[in-house]
Amino acid sequence: MSPDLMTYAIIVPLMVLMVWRRISRQFGRQPIRRKRMTARIVIFAVIGGLLMLSGLQDIRLAEGVLGGAVIGAALGFVGLRLTRFETDPLKGDCYLPNPWIGAVLTALLLGRLAWRFLVLWPQMQHAEALAASAPPGTSMQMGYQSSPLTMLVIGLLVGYYIVYYAGLLVHHRRYQQSRSAAAA
Repeated sequence: MSPDLMTYAIIVPLMVLMVWRRISRQFGRQPIRRKRMTARIVIFAVIGGLLMLSGLQDIRLAEGVLGGAVIGAALGFVGLRLTRFETDPLKGDCYLPNPWIGAVLTALLLGRLAWRFLVLWPQMQHAEALAASAPPGTSMQMGYQSSPLTMLVIGLLVGYYIVYYAGLLVHHRRYQQSRSAAAA
């Protein structure tokens, strides 16, 4: 098997698994797992901070991340208002996220990634020829990092999930305090 095919044989199933897990977390009853949610908040905050560093190269990229994070944060508050909370005898405290917001965010991410792949595919096929013909010192960026719109979509996800998971944790803490006060 050629190295190119081997790379696709590893990357494509891994991407499918990641997308499947993301989609499954957007629908149906989800248990509240405080440690995982806290870890996700930290991870998304670090990703957002690192992406903001791309503004050192091109300010439009940082603007895309920041704009997406602001819109995502607002969408996170809307998502919290539309989320239902329940107590399951087996799973414990659970939440039911709004499926429409999850579907739209997933469609935006997949659509943008597919578009970037279609646009970049010809460039990747001729990368060596482009690099050889480019003047010395020319940047040959070809990924997400050269598109403010892609950075906006990523910022949207970062902002949404930071606010959404933080809101879930705040609601869960209030719910536990009200239960303990009612029991006392």
